[in-house]
Amino acid sequence: MIVLGLTGSIGTGKSTTAAMFRSLGVPVHDADATVHELYGNEAVGPVGEAFPGVIENGVVDRKALAAQLADHPEGFRRLEAIIHPLVRQKEVAFLDAQRAAGAPIVVLDIPLLFETSGENRVDKIAVVTCAPETQRQRVLARPGMTEEKFEMLLSRQVPDAEKRARADFVVNTDNGLEAAREQVKQIVETLSNESGADA
Repeated sequence: MIVLGLTGSIGTGKSTTAAMFRSLGVPVHDADATVHELYGNEAVGPVGEAFPGVIENGVVDRKALAAQLADHPEGFRRLEAIIHPLVRQKEVAFLDAQRAAGAPIVVLDIPLLFETSGENRVDKIAVVTCAPETQRQRVLARPGMTEEKFEMLLSRQVPDAEKRARADFVVNTDNGLEAAREQVKQIVETLSNESGADA
């Protein structure tokens, strides 16, 4: 089974690209969705202890947590120390299930793949990219986004050029959905041929 790590900076179109892999029948494990899930389950206790005042109605209030982190960025380390091991457990369970099901290719959608040494857990890496001005437009169009927030998020991510240099595949989302879908198809075909050769 080939494990493809999918990553990309904020606003490059990674979630849309992940959906394209899904539509081609490739199982995708979404790290962000897993975090959302954890904020209503296993992470509630430890996050509430580490960040008093962020639990609302028994779940982590992401706005309250984001506000605390904006004021105290050093809290990111504490949060990651709680969240990353829990996400890793879910990821391992996903991989075990897919391996048992005989999936030839799976995708691990990990926004902070390089930042968390995730490249050591995958066989190949696909990076989603777009022009910096496209990225800025997309991100600043999001509700509640500000220039400051955008810059803070960017500062925590490996630069796009470095991600592309370390990737096995690059999906460019500047030229519309169809062009991106074609690139995704080619990646799946290439990996299918490789997984066939492995088998």
